[in-house]
Amino acid sequence: MSDEAADDRQVALVTGAAGGLGGCIARRLHERGFRVALTDLDAAAAADAAEELDPTGRSAVGLALDVRDKAAFAAVRDRLTERWGAVHVLVNNAGHSKVEVLMEITPESFSGVVDTNLNGTFYGCQVFGEYFAARGYGRIVNIASLAGQNGGTATGAHYAAAKGGVATLTKVFARDLGARGVTVNAISPGPQDLPVVRRTVAPERLAQIEATIPVGRLGRPEFIADMAVLLSSEHADTVTGACWDANGGLHMR
Repeated sequence: MSDEAADDRQVALVTGAAGGLGGCIARRLHERGFRVALTDLDAAAAADAAEELDPTGRSAVGLALDVRDKAAFAAVRDRLTERWGAVHVLVNNAGHSKVEVLMEITPESFSGVVDTNLNGTFYGCQVFGEYFAARGYGRIVNIASLAGQNGGTATGAHYAAAKGGVATLTKVFARDLGARGVTVNAISPGPQDLPVVRRTVAPERLAQIEATIPVGRLGRPEFIADMAVLLSSEHADTVTGACWDANGGLHMR
């Protein structure tokens, strides 16, 4: 075990953290005193993002992780426990979105999107849910989506279906793990002001979407990150199985 394991700060693992919303969440956790593992399919980008947070590597590390591979989650868990002694928080953020016409989505495309968004969340919850339960403590935060609640406004059916599944899995794992000190919650953001959104959604379509949002603007990723930090807190022990909406009023319930 590394000498760094003597540090009493909690450890959070964020998937899909090389940039975008995942990078924002990792940054906010780090600012709030967590040691953070930024994982991504792009190992080099994850390492660069971690170095920006802490060039020394003492409180931030970038690691490769393909969320479609359950064994990869276990390998990262083992590397982090060796490095820092334990893991306390998992944020399942990694996602894959495509804008495709409903009747033109191929089986391969559907499976590919579901594999990352839904299967990846399932594997992460399984591996770390079991690990957290054995330790008697853990926080899991799943990033769902408004698309999983309303069928999507600018995303494909495969993405909407997968994110709807994430919300359901959150309840299933929360019920199973609640008595063992582990909370599992979801955050369902609406359209966010992120580079990937502006890159994948045509400007005219984005303007139409903004016009339909009751508050009149895209969401702020920093606020989603603040929600993730709150749900990752030790005192969030009576909040589990919940889906926290942040959609500008597009979906009210």
